[in-house]
Amino acid sequence: MAINSVLGPIEVEDLGTTLIHEHLTIGWPGWEMDHRDFDRGKEGTRVAGKLREMRELGIRSMVDPCPMELGRDPEFAAEMSDKSGVHIVVATGLYNDALGIPQHFRLMEVDAIAEVYVKEIQEGIGRTGIRAGIIKTACGGIHGVTPPGQGIKDTEVKCLRAAARACKATGAPILCHNDEFDPYGRETLDIFEEEQVDFNRVLIGHACGVGDMRYYFDILERGAWLGFDRFGIESIASDKLRLASLLGLLAVGYDRIMLSHDSLECWRGLDTGVLHGMMAASPNWNKTHISRNILPAMREAGVSQEVIDTLMVGNPCSYFGTHSHG
Repeated sequence: MAINSVLGPIEVEDLGTTLIHEHLTIGWPGWEMDHRDFDRGKEGTRVAGKLREMRELGIRSMVDPCPMELGRDPEFAAEMSDKSGVHIVVATGLYNDALGIPQHFRLMEVDAIAEVYVKEIQEGIGRTGIRAGIIKTACGGIHGVTPPGQGIKDTEVKCLRAAARACKATGAPILCHNDEFDPYGRETLDIFEEEQVDFNRVLIGHACGVGDMRYYFDILERGAWLGFDRFGIESIASDKLRLASLLGLLAVGYDRIMLSHDSLECWRGLDTGVLHGMMAASPNWNKTHISRNILPAMREAGVSQEVIDTLMVGNPCSYFGTHSHG
């Protein structure tokens, strides 16, 4: 089965070792009216170098699930893929109620939003001709900003249903952002079940900092994937917590997990302090941390190369491919 990469279709087998959740560019909605953007030439040289370093460590592909309204830049991604030799898959889809979903989409019905997603997957994003290969969803608040326990907002439910319908229409998988302190993975799957989505196409992301085995079991036993995709962000949870959860799951036979960092390279518009604050508290938050530090720690703990290959190669292939969880 072909996957839409930023440089054109690739086969599932071409993915190789994959980081399932990384970012090249991010900006809060409205950044485009700020008129301060990153220096594409200077930053492009730096980012391409980082991606080449990542590739030299064995990473063949990465998914950049930046939502439509958060500074997504498919042309920059295509340039970086071309210069580095790393396959890059970009997303369609919208962010959460707290920090995303522009009014234009809040006024639309579910099927109209789904139609936009399908168009970006089948025809291309805007006039770029670059097709999205994955669908992003997001729900839950922001730790320290919005009060916990709010549940999934109506706008987010609408976007989840739109994602489900676009997934069924195109086969593109869904990647779900969650707040690690107040996650809604179970509720997200309930909505997708109503929409009759194949859970092999669903990754519940940002799970590694939750640290709740009941939460993990509930999601994995329904046939969805877990994203252990924030290694290095110690301002949210320590890597020891993330590793303990991962090693515990693997030890009892759960391996429907994919790894990544949720790292970011370029901020669009004025950096409101979020990026620098997180980076200062998380010195290992970069796209080579798993290769350099986490995989060796896993091997030291007794995880076999076969299991590592399942997490980094086999699972992304299954998620994007045609296999359904039985």
